[in-house]
Amino acid sequence: MAYTTLISADDLAEYVFASNWVVIDCRHDLANPDFGRQAYAEGHIPNAQFAHLDADLAGEKSGTDKVFRGRHPLPDRASFIATLRRWGIDDDTQVIAYDAHGGMFAARLWWMLKWVGHDAVAVLDGGLQAWQASGMFLSTEAAPRTLGTLADQPSLVTSVSADDLLQGLTVSAYAIIDARAPDRFRGENETMDPVGGHIPGAKNRFFKDNLQADGRFKSAGQLRSEFSELVKNPETTVMQCGSGVTACHNLLALEVAGLSGAALYPGSWSEWCADPSRPVAQTV
Repeated sequence: MAYTTLISADDLAEYVFASNWVVIDCRHDLANPDFGRQAYAEGHIPNAQFAHLDADLAGEKSGTDKVFRGRHPLPDRASFIATLRRWGIDDDTQVIAYDAHGGMFAARLWWMLKWVGHDAVAVLDGGLQAWQASGMFLSTEAAPRTLGTLADQPSLVTSVSADDLLQGLTVSAYAIIDARAPDRFRGENETMDPVGGHIPGAKNRFFKDNLQADGRFKSAGQLRSEFSELVKNPETTVMQCGSGVTACHNLLALEVAGLSGAALYPGSWSEWCADPSRPVAQTV
C-alpha cells in the first residue's frame, strides 16, 4: 500500500533501503539559499537525495513574456519530470520528502509530484527531528543514482492563476486561504513582503497551526475541525502564501483531514502584489 500523505519515522526506517523507494531531503533557508546543501552534506537520512527549492522545485521568476510570476513559480513541467527521473523515480516508486522545518518545504515537493500525476508520495511526519528522536542515524554518503523512467501523468491536483482569482473576486467564486504568518497577512512585515497585505476576502491559516508542539501534524479529526470554519467546499477553496510554498502545507493538512480538492495559487502573494492594478486588502 502506498503512502500518499504522511509517514512516520519508524515506518520509513523499515523501507529506507528498499530499491523502489526514493527519499528526498528538502531542507532550505529562504534567507540563506546554501543552507540546504550544507546541511545535507553534514548529515542526511541514508539513501536520501537533495532537492533545492530554487533550482529543483521552482522555475524562472519571469516567463518568456517578461512578466514576473512570483518568487517560486512552478518549473516547466517537462524539466521537472527530468529532475524526478534524475533522482531515480519510476512510475511505481514510493517517494518520501522531508525537511527540518515541520514540512514547510517537503510539502511543496509532495504537491508537485501530485501535479505530475504521481500519487505515491508522502512527507516524513516530524521531519529530520522525528527521525533522530527515534534513534536513527544520519549518513554523509551520497545516494546512488539510477536514471528513472517516470511518465508524465494527468495531474492529481489543481491550480489557479492570478487572472482566475481576479475574475473570481467579482462573484466570490473562491474561498482564499493565506498560509503566511499573521503579521505578514496583515501587511506588517516589510522585510518579507515589500507590498504588505493580502488578497481581498482571503482568510489566514498560518501553516504552523497544522502542527503539534513536537512538529508532527495534528490528527485528521483535529485538522478537520479547525479547517471547518475556513473550508466549506474544498473544490472552491484556493490555498496561497508568499510564493506558493507553504500553501502546499495547508493542502497537505487538508488531505490528511479528508478534505481533498482545494487548489493552489502558485504565484501567490509575491506575484499578486507585483501588479499594482490588482486589489490589495490590509485589514483582517
